[in-house]
Amino acid sequence: MIPYGKQNIAQQDIDAVVAVLQSDFLTQGPVVPQFEQAVARYCQAPHAVAVNSATSALHVACMALDVTQNSLVWTVPNSFVASANCALYCGASVDFVDIDETSGNLCVLALAEKLRHAQETDRLPDVVIPVHFAGQSCDMEAIAKLARQYGFKIIEDASHAIGGRYQSNPVGHCDYSDICVFSFHPVKIITSAEGGMAVTQNEALAQRMRSLRSHGITADPALLTEPSHGPWYYQQQALGFNYRMTDLHAALGLSQLAQLDQFVATRNKLAQHYDALFAQVEGVTPLAQSENQYSAYHLYVVRIADSTRQLHQYLVSQLRAKGVFAHVHYIPIYLQPYYQQQGFKAGYCPASEAYYHSAITLPLFPSLTAPQQQQVVDTLSQLLCDWQHTQTALKE
Repeated sequence: MIPYGKQNIAQQDIDAVVAVLQSDFLTQGPVVPQFEQAVARYCQAPHAVAVNSATSALHVACMALDVTQNSLVWTVPNSFVASANCALYCGASVDFVDIDETSGNLCVLALAEKLRHAQETDRLPDVVIPVHFAGQSCDMEAIAKLARQYGFKIIEDASHAIGGRYQSNPVGHCDYSDICVFSFHPVKIITSAEGGMAVTQNEALAQRMRSLRSHGITADPALLTEPSHGPWYYQQQALGFNYRMTDLHAALGLSQLAQLDQFVATRNKLAQHYDALFAQVEGVTPLAQSENQYSAYHLYVVRIADSTRQLHQYLVSQLRAKGVFAHVHYIPIYLQPYYQQQGFKAGYCPASEAYYHSAITLPLFPSLTAPQQQQVVDTLSQLLCDWQHTQTALKE
């Protein structure tokens, strides 16, 4: 079985983890801040806050931006549920902005129209969370322009996109956002086994997220409300969480970060090879890529022309049966039973639903070989031919 994604672990990664195991610190030691500083340097941003998952990073980012039960947060349906759940953790309300079917990313025109209507009804969002789907950045300059016009904050969910670039800067530079969040899950671009990072240009936001990831506790003399009782003294100043990253995880992430550019370059070459192969296959269209950016290519997604639910299910099931672990990213969040119970109904974001029923994620990871790519393309092509022949026979 060719997986749709997997980690790429080298001996240097193993050595980095073993070095921590042999050190004096396994959890909160010197490696976590080293990893934070390295990610901040890579993104050309001054502050990075490591946590135990991207979900945790999204949560503390919302809290740092004062998302509460009176807040409204908008995101896109085409994402993992964490992109919306993070606002619910704060007691906020969530709403969804439709996507551009050709890229899978937030549609700026749909956002602008929804904002105009929201202003008329006095229900503008406090925070918008654009998701850089499959590794390609949203049009952040256009979204930031709308943020200035309508007064909302921006959290970039870049869980798929570390190593990518938007315009001339790395994703995570935060020129057009308040906070940017990365994921280091094993199927992502680089991994720390589990882990996430929030990057920002704002020192106050960084300080608040650091506090929230560790129970809201500080021992910093400059922040204490009274003189210290002694070297053991600390204060809980907010209700935070145990979202800390360990040195073990940070060591793996730091080692992987050194390989990030090569991983992304390889993913781009593999994607280009797929594009060339699929150019010869009728009815299969890869996601569109913008000219002003460089995708991290976390996922390689194609759309099937004239897809139906039956065809979609047939293709994914049969690809897996024939050794290609195809997947689908994503079921629109508001179609999940939990969100249906909140009042969302099918048809709410038509482009997201049309995309969902036609999209297939195909294997993409640095160690994928050219013969494996050919196998993927040939298998999908043959399945489409078989389906067409079957449908023609049924009509006759």
